[in-house]
Amino acid sequence: MKRKEGNLRENGNIIIRGYDSREDGDLWMNIREEMEAKELEFLSPYAACSVNSRGRDKEETECDIRTAYQRDRDRILHSKSFRRMKDKTQVFLAAQGDHYRNRLTHTLEVSQIARTIAKALYLNVDLVEAIALGHDLGHTPFGHAGEKVLDRVCPLGFSHVSQSLRVVERLEKSGRGLNLTWEVRDGIINHRTSGKPHTLEGQVVRYSDKISYIHHDMDDAQRAGIISEDNIPITLRMLLGENTKERLNTFVHDIVEHSRGKERISMSPEIEEGLRDLRSLMFQDVYLNPVAKSEEKKAEHVIEELYTYYRKFPEKMSEEYQWLMEEGEPEERVVCDYISGMTDQYSLEKFKDIFIPKGWRGRVKR
Repeated sequence: MKRKEGNLRENGNIIIRGYDSREDGDLWMNIREEMEAKELEFLSPYAACSVNSRGRDKEETECDIRTAYQRDRDRILHSKSFRRMKDKTQVFLAAQGDHYRNRLTHTLEVSQIARTIAKALYLNVDLVEAIALGHDLGHTPFGHAGEKVLDRVCPLGFSHVSQSLRVVERLEKSGRGLNLTWEVRDGIINHRTSGKPHTLEGQVVRYSDKISYIHHDMDDAQRAGIISEDNIPITLRMLLGENTKERLNTFVHDIVEHSRGKERISMSPEIEEGLRDLRSLMFQDVYLNPVAKSEEKKAEHVIEELYTYYRKFPEKMSEEYQWLMEEGEPEERVVCDYISGMTDQYSLEKFKDIFIPKGWRGRVKR
């Protein structure tokens, strides 16, 4: 589309003036509509274009400069739950060093891998980024250790996947939720291995999440001295690469090669089997390793005691969570909401405030 110089505003909307390629007449279009038209023109026929979104549960006036998925990405990025991920464990509790991943850096790495794949496949990068940034918002303090405890002690069960969806639909914005589009919410609830996202963008994030945590958790484990390249069978290294960087490159290129022009995202059978083997190795040597998990029982104790306490004294939770109970939400669920929203440090501070006498805090044994 050939542009004339200058933009105008009309009724508060930014308007682009240009020429319609089909007619020699003036065309008036706001920026969002222009971007929606470009998506339809340039993206893959299998991509989820913004203009075709199934929409939001609560209808809203469209933005004049951002597509629906761009708005979703921004809402997640500016949410309190997103900021709290910077102090939530990925794998290593209280890791000694500045370079170990946390839940936020994991999320950013998932986003970057997914964006790379989506761009190569001409998919909707904005949708991919929104799903990736929101997929772990419901994680507990202390990583999967905290999730395991809440699932065990809460009669209603607990899953970080379901909780991530609950965060964006209910908990953010003081109980109003973020009112995200159907496609973003579908990608969030289906991001784990067993999930079946309805969009290719959601499928990209699903693969990227697995690739990301295997890649960076192995990198962190090598930094911690728990595992080395010698622990990886030579056949796997020959297939996937001699180091974490090469293996990441292999996974991304394989997905792109086997998904171009297709209606689903996939890997070649041998590379996907190699990914599964690498994941099994990580469970054997890292995720269940007594060194990596040496502090986990203590963290589980903290979460369990906090759950027991707030079930007995729900009035001790902050007002926004008490309001949820007044709205009819089950008390057990709201207690999980409160605890899962805590950072590692905040949960420890609450534990100390509740269970450790003030005069004993900070004492050093001599």
